[in-house]
Amino acid sequence: MSFRRRIALLTGAAVAVSILLASTLAYVTVRGQLLGQVDSSLRGRASQFVSFVRRPLLPPPAAAVGVTGGTATPSLRAGGGSPGFGVARSRLFVRPPQRRGDIDFYDQFLTAAGTRATGPPGRGSDRLPVDGTARAIARRGAGAELRVARVGGTRVRLLTTGLPGGGAVQLGRPLKEVDTTLAHIRWLLLIVALGGIALAVVLGRIVAARAMRPLARLTETAEHVAATQDLGRRIEAPGGDEIGRLATSFNEMLDTLQVSMRALDASVHAQRQLIADASHELRTPVTSLRTNIEVLGANPDLSPELRATLVERATHQAEELTLLMNGLIDLARGEGPEGAPSTLSLDELVAGAVARARRHAPGQAFVVELEPTLVVGSHDRLARAVNNVLDNAVAWNAPGAPIAVTLAGGTLVVRDHGPGFAAGEVGQVLDRFFRGAGARDRAGSGLGLAIARQAVTAHGGAVTVANAPDGGAVVRFELAAAGVAAARVAAAREPEAAPGPAADLLRA
Repeated sequence: MSFRRRIALLTGAAVAVSILLASTLAYVTVRGQLLGQVDSSLRGRASQFVSFVRRPLLPPPAAAVGVTGGTATPSLRAGGGSPGFGVARSRLFVRPPQRRGDIDFYDQFLTAAGTRATGPPGRGSDRLPVDGTARAIARRGAGAELRVARVGGTRVRLLTTGLPGGGAVQLGRPLKEVDTTLAHIRWLLLIVALGGIALAVVLGRIVAARAMRPLARLTETAEHVAATQDLGRRIEAPGGDEIGRLATSFNEMLDTLQVSMRALDASVHAQRQLIADASHELRTPVTSLRTNIEVLGANPDLSPELRATLVERATHQAEELTLLMNGLIDLARGEGPEGAPSTLSLDELVAGAVARARRHAPGQAFVVELEPTLVVGSHDRLARAVNNVLDNAVAWNAPGAPIAVTLAGGTLVVRDHGPGFAAGEVGQVLDRFFRGAGARDRAGSGLGLAIARQAVTAHGGAVTVANAPDGGAVVRFELAAAGVAAARVAAAREPEAAPGPAADLLRA
């Protein structure tokens, strides 16, 4: 069953329950009012009977009823000379007169013994049922009972009321009119309920169809994306309600997924490019190394000088392969920093890298100006990036010229006095395996600056290269300093501390 149909059915069921409850309440209310009117008329008529019984005894009218087993004897009223009708061992029950147009009631007298009184029968006499409650009321001569009884197949509302001095009168009123009215009302309420339920189902389907339009568009878009992998399609948000929020969230999910897919495609492309470049770069040293080893193995009678030359070449090629493999490993680690980041002193890290470069190139002069700087990141990865830049500067620097290393405000600048970058190569020197025209005859893998850029980018920084106006190359690292001012404060609070390499101004 579709969601739209379920909404329509649930709407119809809710309306049906509401209509049934309202109809039941209306029916019970009308029934109560109609029976209340009948009960009021019965009580009014019963009060007339009670008032007649309380009157002084007069000559009995034709409608007088006597008790079975007794005889009515004429007598004079006490205190008066008018003739009356006294009761020796019997009692007379007198029906009050009924006005023209009044409701025609069933009536019946009960003696104090709970039996029907004899005499001229009234309407419904000897037909109204007498139960134990009615007999008890007659014996007490007080109390009242209202109930529904059947007289000759007719439903009658029956009132039994006690009479002063003993006995009771039973009054009945047929409920035919009430039953007919209630039957009409039941049919009317049933028709209204069925019509209301049918209308509710129809309107529920219409409302559900309109409410389901945004969901239908959402479903269509999701199916389109699943079938075509087109992440550029979006859904128009209809408003700020739940469906609008769902559409907005779906669009945001598509945006995030599209960015992720682009990043994944770029990563896959980069990995493929890395594999292609690595296979190309590895082919030459591996081939050369294999050739030298085969020559050594195939010619055991080589002269010691030639054998030493081939071994030296093989060793150099193995070192090149080791350097290339280390670079590939660094690149394969991706853009994320290694390990948990920590706050480190960038100036001390750069000073250590300069000391390493001095050891590898004893004749190279360095001019170092380092400002105390704190950054958050991986010490090993940043150190590798700085080492690569310094090694590149040493490799290209002019003999006897100093290399300037400056750190200020989270920006590290390394400037050499070599030939600089060719005009068309400035935008490519940071790419993997790129080697300029002047580097073809030099050792190297073309990965040093690419590894440095990847490490700095992973720390939220940027690497730029340029040619100095008076010659030479300039490589600039820009990192987000975590505490330049904090480092200065710490240095000011420890004036007696031994000056470390971060505070050195080294000049050779």
